[in-house]
Amino acid sequence: MAKRKKSNLQWIKETLELSPDHHWEGPDDYKIFVAGRGAVRFNVPQNWVFEPQEKSFKFMDKKPPDDDCCLEVSYNHLPPNDWTLFPLKNTLKKIMEDDSRDVIERGEVITVKRQTAKIMWCEIKFIDTQAEPREAFSRTCVGLGSNIQCLITFDYWADQAEQLIPIWDEVMRSLTLGLYIRDPRTGLAFPD
Repeated sequence: MAKRKKSNLQWIKETLELSPDHHWEGPDDYKIFVAGRGAVRFNVPQNWVFEPQEKSFKFMDKKPPDDDCCLEVSYNHLPPNDWTLFPLKNTLKKIMEDDSRDVIERGEVITVKRQTAKIMWCEIKFIDTQAEPREAFSRTCVGLGSNIQCLITFDYWADQAEQLIPIWDEVMRSLTLGLYIRDPRTGLAFPD
C-alpha cells in the first residue's frame, strides 16, 4: 500500500473590497464565516481568533492558551444522493454516547428547522480534568444539506454558559449549507 504524502497545507489570506451594493448581512459584532465558497456559512463573533487546521477551522474567544471556549467546524462534500433518509438523529446520539470524557449529563437531540438542510445538535456536560477538575459543556452539531455534511463542536466552561449560549444560538440560526457564493465582493449566493 502506498504511503500518503503529508499535507503541507498553507492558507492564504486575501482581503477584497466589498461592492457598495453587497448582500452580506450579519448581526452587529459578528463576522460571516464562509468555507468552500459557501459549502458552509455561519456567523461568529467579530473579535474571536481564527485558526485554520488541516481538516477543520477553529474559532476561540482568545488566543490559546488563554482561550475559554472553542468552536470548530469541518465539512465534507457528499456524492449526489437523497440524504433525507440518512438516520442523522441516531448517528448523533451514537457520537454523543461514545464520548470518552467524564460525562455527568446528556441532553436531548435538538432539531434546527431548515428547508434545505437537516440540522441536529446535542449537548453533554462533563468534568474537564486537564488542570483542576472543572465542569464544562460540549455541543455537537451535524448538518446535511445540498450534498454537504458538516460537523460543528463547541466546548466551553459551565460557569460561562450564560454568555456563550447566545453565540451558539447565532451559529445555529445562521448555519447555511450548499449556498454557493459566485463573487465574494457582492455576497450573492446561489444553490448548487
